[in-house]
Amino acid sequence: MRDPSPAASALAVEIGGRRWHVALDGQYRGHDISIPLRFNEAQPTFFGAAAASAQPITAGSFVGDVRHGGSCNCSVHTLAPHCNGTHTECVGHITAERLSVRDLAVRHFSAALLISVTPESSAEISGDRVISLAALSKAVGTATLSDYQALVVRTLPNESSKLTCNYDAGPMPPYFTIEAMHHIVEQGIDTLVVDLPSIDRAQDGGKLANHRVFWGMPAGSTSAATVTRKHATITEMAFIDDAVADGPYLLNLQVAPFVIDAAPARPILLPLSPA
Repeated sequence: MRDPSPAASALAVEIGGRRWHVALDGQYRGHDISIPLRFNEAQPTFFGAAAASAQPITAGSFVGDVRHGGSCNCSVHTLAPHCNGTHTECVGHITAERLSVRDLAVRHFSAALLISVTPESSAEISGDRVISLAALSKAVGTATLSDYQALVVRTLPNESSKLTCNYDAGPMPPYFTIEAMHHIVEQGIDTLVVDLPSIDRAQDGGKLANHRVFWGMPAGSTSAATVTRKHATITEMAFIDDAVADGPYLLNLQVAPFVIDAAPARPILLPLSPA
């Protein structure tokens, strides 16, 4: 419950049986870690998708652009949520059934741990960089991962180029090892936020092994009936500014109410401390 005083600077919450204090400033702002999607401008892209674009609607003599004589602005926006910026996806990403992130992303507030990880050279594929279990454990440090429902991962170096990166034009982006992903699941994390375009290798032959581990879905299956972590979500292509320190936060995961497997998202972090 919140202190009713207008001058309140903290919110007391109970999450997963633990009490926390959420630090609030006078305007109740948090750290927005989504990438603003600027249609028809520089933006991140991935997996061969076209850039997100916008075109004004035209109907008879009407044009949906005030700059061109229209009475109002009204445009058609085209995007691929998985490839054009910050998005949250559900297990419908890999099921034959059309499951919706609108229905499955039900955890809107989570106790989250933000960590910064330095990917290391892959022992299996030359030139690849991976988030191994060792690198993950080093970044978690003395924190207890099982105290949290969400994990937010910032990869180092944390370059501003992530805001507009064409991930198809450069080296293979980092990804998790299967051992690291198993550990994340074993610690009870069901909301994963990363600044990567995918938690799996971009070219993995369609296996999506880490996605399957995270959602509890056997290799090769396409049936929702085999899923054991139906409400777990993955948010990719976030950007966590260096000014946001590692540590505990209240994660407010805001997802566009699209009835599809992935939708644009706006994850917001508010400083959190044990009560």
